[in-house]
Amino acid sequence: MATLSLALIEKLPKTDLHVHLDGSMRITTLIELAKAQGVPLPADTPEELKQAMGLGRNTGSLVEYLKAFDLTLQVLQDEESLYRVAYELAADAAAENVRYMEVRYAPMLHTRRKLKLTKVVETVLRGLHDAQTDHNIESSLIVCGIRNISPESSLRMAELVVAYKNRGVVGFDLAGAEYDHPPKAHSEAFALVRQNNINVTIHAGEAYGPASIAQALHVCGAHRIGHGCRLREDGDLLRYVVDHRIPLECCPSSNVQTGAVPSIAEHPLRLYFNLGARITINTDNRLITDTTVSKELHHIHTELDFDFTELRQVILNGFKSAFLPYHEKRRFMRAISTELDEFAKQLAATPAA
Repeated sequence: MATLSLALIEKLPKTDLHVHLDGSMRITTLIELAKAQGVPLPADTPEELKQAMGLGRNTGSLVEYLKAFDLTLQVLQDEESLYRVAYELAADAAAENVRYMEVRYAPMLHTRRKLKLTKVVETVLRGLHDAQTDHNIESSLIVCGIRNISPESSLRMAELVVAYKNRGVVGFDLAGAEYDHPPKAHSEAFALVRQNNINVTIHAGEAYGPASIAQALHVCGAHRIGHGCRLREDGDLLRYVVDHRIPLECCPSSNVQTGAVPSIAEHPLRLYFNLGARITINTDNRLITDTTVSKELHHIHTELDFDFTELRQVILNGFKSAFLPYHEKRRFMRAISTELDEFAKQLAATPAA
């Protein structure tokens, strides 16, 4: 089959299960909010600001990559800004035919101006809801604890998840600097969400080895793994993940930029997929990584030789892995399978160039 264009991949229905709110705002919105709030920026134009923030560049480490959040978080400390960024994120995702998205963030990082945690959650939910009405994209929230802050703060975030279960929040995550901050230190937060039958996903195996993934699964009860790049270093654990159908939230470009993998062509997700792992493709951060879901799918198509049949499976994996009730996933699966089959027929009928 001929190489698929980015424009065609943009037309395919898809998910984004791993996307951070504070890393996915529009560059123009960042500039406008900073100007309105008196927040100094290192540059005034979109292109110059991209250069100054190193957007889309290889930073060499997760810690360096996360430094860009210092700037975006400064302008996300009031209701108006949070609503706007949530709405625009969903609108931008819908424009590339993302049908379902799970947006994650840590509400405690948006309280510098004394905004209540409940207001931080409700404002973002309102932005996503309004975008769903206007742009036909379904979105949910995942609340994050931050592993390098404190277990106590993670427990506060877990309490928020419990309070907003079935009200737009579908899961709990542990994000932040991974090295030297094991997930087991936040066990009280994970115990609370598990006691309330709430979904868990954990960043693991990105900046630390397979032990981090094993802890996420066996100590903290993760149902999905964020990134998991270093899973290949432990064949037994890799087989466990495959056998138990534990989804991997792969973010290829981001993994290169953080130094987790040398290049997309060397990303282990091809190995994982060939072994039968349930891999999903996601953006991580649309702004900081300078990407879209379509671009990420195009990368694995052109650099890891995923053909249309394999892309179809990866896309369906996203809907299978969503933190949604079973009947809602089945609804998505039926509709998306039919759409993708129609695309396949059109491709087969198109003469090679």
